[in-house]
Amino acid sequence: MRRAILPLLLESLQFAPGVPARAPSGPRRRLIHARLRHRNLDAPPAPPMRFWESGWIDIARHDIPIGLREPLRVLHLSDLHASRVVSLGYLERVFELGLEHKPHLICLTGDFITWKYNAYDPYAAALKRLSRAAPTFACLGNHDGGPWAGSRLGYASAHPVRRLLRQAGVTLLHNRGCALQLGSQCLNLVGVGDPWNDECHPEAAFATPLEPGAPTVVLSHNPDTKTLLAPFHWSLMLSGHTHGGQWLLPGLGALLAPVRDKHRVRGLHLWRGRWVYITKGVGNLHGLRLNCRPEAALLTLS
Repeated sequence: MRRAILPLLLESLQFAPGVPARAPSGPRRRLIHARLRHRNLDAPPAPPMRFWESGWIDIARHDIPIGLREPLRVLHLSDLHASRVVSLGYLERVFELGLEHKPHLICLTGDFITWKYNAYDPYAAALKRLSRAAPTFACLGNHDGGPWAGSRLGYASAHPVRRLLRQAGVTLLHNRGCALQLGSQCLNLVGVGDPWNDECHPEAAFATPLEPGAPTVVLSHNPDTKTLLAPFHWSLMLSGHTHGGQWLLPGLGALLAPVRDKHRVRGLHLWRGRWVYITKGVGNLHGLRLNCRPEAALLTLS
């Protein structure tokens, strides 16, 4: 146990979450699964999703006014973390659950993998289900490749994940934006790179021609980037990265949330007159969630 916890504590000093725990078993495990089926939110953990709450997906619903004429349903997913503890079978179940709500737009805010990965073809096929259902846009996270990831167990470059997204038909907004026509209304989308990999360049992202007067939604993996983005015009930022804290102790909160702003680690926040939504994410690190269920966020923008 000490051998398992030490690297996690060291990671937490760099704002990275995760501590292993024992899975429920016997009657308690059966009771939990029965409650899941009753709530109709059961996306059961496919092996090896093996610890508390790691596969107990929640649908988080929020209404966010940003100045649109007609409501727009956005499916926001983040921190998929495909790995030996987050199976493609589990991710496919989450995609199915999200698509049941017929989103008009899908936003993916990074960390598609945890470290190095070798099942890109089936992963692309799974992600393609999203892009075939609705326009799908993404930004990159710290685990997707770059100096931070390369100095650990990951890729020094994000090329493998970039290829994955191209193969899946997902549009990557890496320090750039676009004006998106959705029915009779326009929405600006801007994506920035990850700050831990020294790739967050909002000046370049907002230099892209956008539709004047249309609301702007920013995709940024790390919610701490809101301060870097403050000088620019935007209405809503979608982020992940924190996993909602992933491991929450009653009375102590999200001690291991990998952000500087510990007051905003999950959920919807009004910040300096703008909205910031931080999803708890779909996957996890090290196979554990405790008091912090994974989520797919269904956001109705108006």
